[in-house]
Amino acid sequence: MEPGHKQPPGVVLTEAQKKRQRERSIAIAVALGVLVVLFFAVTLVKGPAVLQRPM
Repeated sequence: MEPGHKQPPGVVLTEAQKKRQRERSIAIAVALGVLVVLFFAVTLVKGPAVLQRPM
């Protein structure tokens, strides 16, 4: 690319689109956090007994 040649700005989001994108990101983060906590809780409840099974 030539020096001094500017790239076009690409996709420019409106404020409403930015707000929806942020809300979606927060919802995904919360869902992922709940899933992590759920897996952690199941691990604590089952404990080491999960290894005591017939092979």
